[in-house]
Amino acid sequence: MTDTARARKLADRIQVVVAQTLERRIKDPRLGFVTITDTRVTGDLREATVFYTVFGDETEREATAAALESAKGVLRSEVGKQTGVRFTPSLTFVADALPDNARQIDDLLDKVRVSDAAVRTAAAGAQYAGEADPYKAPARDDADEDE
Repeated sequence: MTDTARARKLADRIQVVVAQTLERRIKDPRLGFVTITDTRVTGDLREATVFYTVFGDETEREATAAALESAKGVLRSEVGKQTGVRFTPSLTFVADALPDNARQIDDLLDKVRVSDAAVRTAAAGAQYAGEADPYKAPARDDADEDE
């Protein structure tokens, strides 16, 4: 039986330790402007997946991925020192797809705004296809109105 609360707490702690270690101890010139966005730990606390984003182009992302892979041992030993768990989880670094997805959603929203503006301008000068009031009122007799 796994303790998900313990796994979440360990994941949060690993995220902080990795971010601080990257900022203070790792001096690799290939390491770009990296942000640790999330960390997930398996239920048995043996493996940790660290999600990160890099500000820059594709070459900077590839260089940062290589720098993280080369610094994996230092980061794992630092996680072991600062967490105090019996077995230090192995670290796997995964580039977070969230910024790319957000960029794609923003592009789609821009297309929708343009399309809505085109529909709004076409509707501004539009006329009804039939009468202005499509609902028929019941016929009134002149005799009912006299009473």
